[in-house]
This record gives sequence, structure tokens and C-alpha cells, in this order.
Amino acid sequence: MSETFNAACPPGLRLTGNRHARLRERLGRPALLIAPGCFDCLTARLVETAGFEAAYITGSGVSMSCLGAPDVGLASFSEVLDRVKRICDVLTIPVIADGDTGFGGPLNIVRAVREFERSGVSAIQIEDQEAPKRCGHEPGRRLAPPEEMVARVKAACDARLDDAFVVIARSDARTSLGLQAAIDRVGRYQEAGADVLFVESPASEEEMGTICRAFPDTPLLVNIVEGGHTPCLPAGRLEALGYDLAIFPNSLTRLIGKAGLELMQDLKSSGTTAGHAERMFDHRALWSLFDYDAWISLEARYGRRG
Repeated sequence: MSETFNAACPPGLRLTGNRHARLRERLGRPALLIAPGCFDCLTARLVETAGFEAAYITGSGVSMSCLGAPDVGLASFSEVLDRVKRICDVLTIPVIADGDTGFGGPLNIVRAVREFERSGVSAIQIEDQEAPKRCGHEPGRRLAPPEEMVARVKAACDARLDDAFVVIARSDARTSLGLQAAIDRVGRYQEAGADVLFVESPASEEEMGTICRAFPDTPLLVNIVEGGHTPCLPAGRLEALGYDLAIFPNSLTRLIGKAGLELMQDLKSSGTTAGHAERMFDHRALWSLFDYDAWISLEARYGRRG
């Protein structure tokens, strides 16, 4: 494929290279990297169009939008992979994907890493819960033995096709075993080869600082969940504490859900959407979000006219 032709393609058809290396290089800079969550092509395009340098595919958002179920470990690997492929196709920025517990044993993790990477994902997040997993800000999480998670991390690192592909190791031990146990666990995962460490649901800014001081030379991820256990600190404060990567998994999910319900309730009661028009994309703006002109221009190269 010629570079000229590839550049003429909209993101949905364009081949985008070097995303793994771009993500790894970006994580090496001192400034905090923010990766908002997305769960489908629409939310993915919103993230990139707003100017963010990376996107995070949220397992919770995929479960809700794909299955109509909360984050209770119900989504199968094939269902998640289908969303992953479609989201990666419409983005040119690096993509981080929630890999839950790896979808099974070591062989499942190998397959997940290979399939995610081939689909365009540049980083996978794996956690140390037992299956079925739970949201990191909900009760009922059961921890796998640390030795099992070490094996998951090693399998993920061995399976990657490109050494620049990033493996993120998450521990959910804070809630049930305490902060130090969680820090000890992710330390073991770092020794196993994890590139980024993630202690889920620290309960205070003080705890967040303790985590960052424990790993001053390793990229650290913080999960910002509105209404969850972790304080929703601004980006500047997160960076000052020592975090390198912040994900906002379901901010869009929450906003779209609430705004959409308000729209539907108003339509039901008033019979019109006119009161919400200024908060909507108009017809052309929505199509432009998905590069309508580029699609039509590409089609016109082959004699098709409107």
C-alpha cells in the first residue's frame, strides 16, 4: 500500500503504525498521560477528537454496552475482542485495553495478548483477581495467589510480538489485605516483567503518595472512578504525587447515560427534543466526527459520484 493512498483513507481503513513505540516513549516522559475510557467507536472518536494521546478500552463499559450487564466478569474473550478490533480501527492514537484476569489460564493470556496486539492494542492491563472478576471499586473481589498473577505477567510478557508492547499489572489487594500487601504484590509483578504497576482503589491522597514513593522509577497507573474509593484529584496533583498514567474508564459512560436519560424523559413528557438541540451534534457535525468527507472522497477515486 502506498503512503499516499494510506493517508487518503479515513481512520476506519487506515493502517496506523508505531503505536506501541509511541505509547512506551510517552510513558517515559515526566508529564502525566491521561487515557479516557471508551467502549465503542463513537466514544473512541470522542476521545481522539478531543486531543488525548491515548485511549483506554473499559471492560466495564464494554460489558454494559455490549451485554447490558455490570462489570461482573460476564463478557467473553470473543465479545471483548470484537469491540477491541473495531475501536482500534477508528483510532490513530495508542490504545490500552482492559484484559481483566487474562480470560483464563496462561494459554488464554498468551492468546489474548497476541490477538489484542494484532488488533492494534499497545498495552494490556491484567489483574490479580480470581474469576469471575469484579469492578475494582465494588465489594466481592477475590484475590488469586500472587504466584498465579506472577505467571500471568510472565505469560503476557513472553507472548508480545513487539517488545514495545506494554504490560500493566494491577493488584486489587488494597481493599481486603491492606495497602502494604498491595504494594508488595505489584513489586513481585514488576520483578516478573510488568512495565506499568497499578494498585487499585487507594482510599486517600496519603495512600496514593505512599504507592508513588514505593516505586519512584517505575511507571504507575491511577484509576479515577467518580464516586469510587479513590479521590478524584486533578491531573496536576496526580502528576505531582508521581503518577505517570491516569485512566478515567467510565466518565463518558456516566455522562452519556445520564444525559441520554434526561433527553428521553424530556421527549416523553414534552414530545420534542428542541430543548436539547444546542447540546447535540447537528447532522453534519456527527457525520464529520466519523470523517464523512474522507470516505466519500475515497469512494470518488473509483468513479462513484453522489
